[in-house]
Amino acid sequence: MEWLAAITTGGLAGLGLWMLLDRNLKRVVLGVVVLGNAINLGVLTAGRFFGERPAFVEAGNAASTANPLPQALVLTAIVIGFSLFIFALALLKRTRELHGDKTTDSVSSITEQPAPDWHDSEHERDANGAEARR
Repeated sequence: MEWLAAITTGGLAGLGLWMLLDRNLKRVVLGVVVLGNAINLGVLTAGRFFGERPAFVEAGNAASTANPLPQALVLTAIVIGFSLFIFALALLKRTRELHGDKTTDSVSSITEQPAPDWHDSEHERDANGAEARR
């Protein structure tokens, strides 16, 4: 059964990377989420999640118990991943409000422009390359 989880992890990681390479910002954000879930599933798969008994049992035979460390790490990663997703959605919403376009090329061209409050006359450079204020 672990081979099925490993194949699913690989498929999700491939899908997440493919979505990250798209120009649509919505797909990029969803690619981050899918890739994060693939990593979580990979950590859980590598940590022996199929045990016959729960992780916390009496002392003795610990060979057939589930490993609690990957479970705790994945639980923490789910919370962090969800907060990252909400933050990315808020950034996506604000980008759409400001620029109206949702492609990575248009956002990159806008962010490479100088700030709107930058005035060349106020920030002239002297002979040494330092800014000389008037």
